[in-house]
Amino acid sequence: MKNKIPYNYICIEGNIGAGKTTLASMLSKDLACRLILEEFAENPFLEYFYKDPGRYALPTELFFLAERHKQLQATILNEDLFSDFSLADYSLVKSLLFASHNLAETEFALFQRIYQSMNHSIPKPDLILYLHRPVDKVKKHIFDRARPYEMKIEDNYLERVQNSYFDFFKSQTVLPVLVLDAEHIDFIGNKLHFEEIKKALRQKYQPGLHHLRILF
Repeated sequence: MKNKIPYNYICIEGNIGAGKTTLASMLSKDLACRLILEEFAENPFLEYFYKDPGRYALPTELFFLAERHKQLQATILNEDLFSDFSLADYSLVKSLLFASHNLAETEFALFQRIYQSMNHSIPKPDLILYLHRPVDKVKKHIFDRARPYEMKIEDNYLERVQNSYFDFFKSQTVLPVLVLDAEHIDFIGNKLHFEEIKKALRQKYQPGLHHLRILF
């Protein structure tokens, strides 16, 4: 079929405030696929983490890991006969990347062991779509949505998050990763931009890093 998405499971990734959930929700509605949204607001440690990262980083990351794993296991492993594919606004690797720069060395060693045991029990995404926006753009989105516990996030933290993703993508040889340069993309207000993203998702990509830039 001309409009068939050639993937069973797509994850949208990006920095904090990049627009992952918005794009995932729009694509899910338009493509009639199963939508999996991260239940981040339920992490009881998150607010305290932003106030005192050293003290609350480990319980915050372990809670995220456990909840993401539980949610993905409950949804991805259960087929939906009415959906052609599943679309999530996060992937489990997000936990590993955030933990890599939020945790102390000994804590991260423990976290890695737990992560590896969980990671083996759920399917890997067939494609990761990464929304890349400059730090000043995601910072504006963070302020616009005005979640109290996010308002003190510093630029250098967002830069470290961004760099951790790209370090992972550069070494990726198993999964295809499509990086969308979204600095000047308005997939909400510009229908042509949204259609170009859908068009890109209909392409079959080989494992490794790929780039998409929309120039109109």
